[in-house]
Amino acid sequence: MAASSSEDRTATDPLTCEVVDLIGTVVARYHAEYELAAAEHALTGAQARVLALLAREPTPMRKIAEQLKCEPSNITGIVDRLESRGLAERRPHPADRRVKVAAATEEGLATAERLRGGLHFAREPLAGLTPAERTILRDLLRRMLGDEADALL
Repeated sequence: MAASSSEDRTATDPLTCEVVDLIGTVVARYHAEYELAAAEHALTGAQARVLALLAREPTPMRKIAEQLKCEPSNITGIVDRLESRGLAERRPHPADRRVKVAAATEEGLATAERLRGGLHFAREPLAGLTPAERTILRDLLRRMLGDEADALL
């Protein structure tokens, strides 16, 4: 019962509410800018996010779906569209040839890099923080996300 009471106080604590509101604003601004940057490359936001994941490493489509919290069939359609534009390709998994992984092509890697370069919202405010402050922010965000942070790395 004590934990519930403590959780109730945290949920209504003005500082917690302000932090939650600020996180929501950051997320909304990030998504809006991501959509604009994607549109500059004739991509949807979802296509750009998948391409960004594939630029990190070839990934099974089921794992992409888990990371983006969507249905695997949605990822299949997105990868199909990226593939038709020459930005992604399907390959056999190196350890299990029965499994297909999606991977960014050279053009896909270049497009993902240009997309990252077009995201000024995150880069400009973060540049105003010292390296130590960015490290603290990163560590706090990782702590908030817990195991989910590991899946993104």
